[in-house]
Amino acid sequence: MVLIDKKATRLYVLDTNVLIHDPAALYQFDEHEVVIPMTVLEELDKHKNGIREIARTARQVSRTLSDLTANVDIDQIRNGIPIPRLVGPEGRLRLLCYNDLKPLDPLEESPDNRLLAETCRLRDERPDASVILVTKDINLRVKAAALEVPVEDYLTDRAFDDSDAMIDGARVYPDAGHDGSGLWDSLEVDVKVERRDHRVFYRLGGDMPREWHLGMLVSDSDEGASFEAIVREVGPKHAHLELLTNYRHGTSVWGVHAHDSRQNFTLNLLMDEEIDLVTIAGSAGTGKTFMTLAAAFQQTLDSKRFERIVFTRAPISMSEDIGYLPGTEEEKMSPWMGAFHDNMDNLLRDEHDGSSTWNQEATRQLLGSRVQIRAPGFMRGRTLNDTFLIIDEAQNFTPKQLKSLITRAGRNTKIVCLGNVGQIDTPYLTANTCGMAAVVQHFRDWPHAGHVTLKSVERSRLALAGEELL
Repeated sequence: MVLIDKKATRLYVLDTNVLIHDPAALYQFDEHEVVIPMTVLEELDKHKNGIREIARTARQVSRTLSDLTANVDIDQIRNGIPIPRLVGPEGRLRLLCYNDLKPLDPLEESPDNRLLAETCRLRDERPDASVILVTKDINLRVKAAALEVPVEDYLTDRAFDDSDAMIDGARVYPDAGHDGSGLWDSLEVDVKVERRDHRVFYRLGGDMPREWHLGMLVSDSDEGASFEAIVREVGPKHAHLELLTNYRHGTSVWGVHAHDSRQNFTLNLLMDEEIDLVTIAGSAGTGKTFMTLAAAFQQTLDSKRFERIVFTRAPISMSEDIGYLPGTEEEKMSPWMGAFHDNMDNLLRDEHDGSSTWNQEATRQLLGSRVQIRAPGFMRGRTLNDTFLIIDEAQNFTPKQLKSLITRAGRNTKIVCLGNVGQIDTPYLTANTCGMAAVVQHFRDWPHAGHVTLKSVERSRLALAGEELL
């Protein structure tokens, strides 16, 4: 793309898709000037009608612009409308309108081409400033580069600078040794071990690793680990770690055992009464839904910690939509609940004869009274108390949508978000901008949240062959 001149003043021309993508984009350019061309205002006006998410966002942007222009005079409109910020210097908003705009020859008349023409004219009129077009439209960025117009993608709301978009939630030290003795030597920290209420704590003193964060797994191996602990408290000069329960052999969750360190950490997060929000990422076949359902049944049917299980997911088709579905809410959601029913069948399968008690009427009635399948579109306004809420396919939600679901939590509610950023089926969402990545980022240092990225343990030959074809 075209290199940007390093001038003192910068004018950022925002495309419509940037404002639709992030209604707060006007406030993200520090002390620089933000330019909204008339073409963008017209496109926002076309999108404002309806009940779809894009219409709601367009109306939100219009309200923001209305608030900024409510109490300004003509001189401020000409010189730039102040954009207040909580910290730092104010930016300015400019509304761009040309009565005699000439189209770019030989480009046809279209909103994108008018936006390019407006940007080119502003660049020619302001040689003292760097005029930069900001758009999420790849084709528009290519056309801008051909016209030698400086152009950028909107990256402010990306959850992580890392292109992988998702932290592991674990730090493995292969040379730690039994009980972590080698780990303390390599980290050069002082260790005190305490046992309290059948729990083992490690209190560390010294310089802590910068990558450590609350709710993170510290282990000596991904496979047959002898030391596994969760970070309960961490600072520059101290940290408190708690030894995890071993769910590999004797102890289990609803009959489910862990195969590796990350699965064991996942079961600990799901069973931990101090953790209210769990995010689990990983590719297909890593056991995300299977372990989550096992923990949900253990705490709902056995220990009675929760009164019900609510299962929801984004009803997004991988290909063409099959149209409207008949029936009740649960019947309409049934085609999207394949993962739920498959894992239910495996959890209730008899190991001796291979049959499943899921098909028995009594079992269905028992679980039906405790398990609710709900569409996410009807969750707004609810408050869920004493509930184990499972949000499947969380990567297909926008940050705003996932925020609406998470804020449904009431008294004694645990929320588990499951997802794989490699399987996003929603247009305009990427691995860095989806709701799953945003939740992991914002709750990374919250003491009552935990995240783990699972790795493949046992994959079928057919699945592995399919990945090789891709």
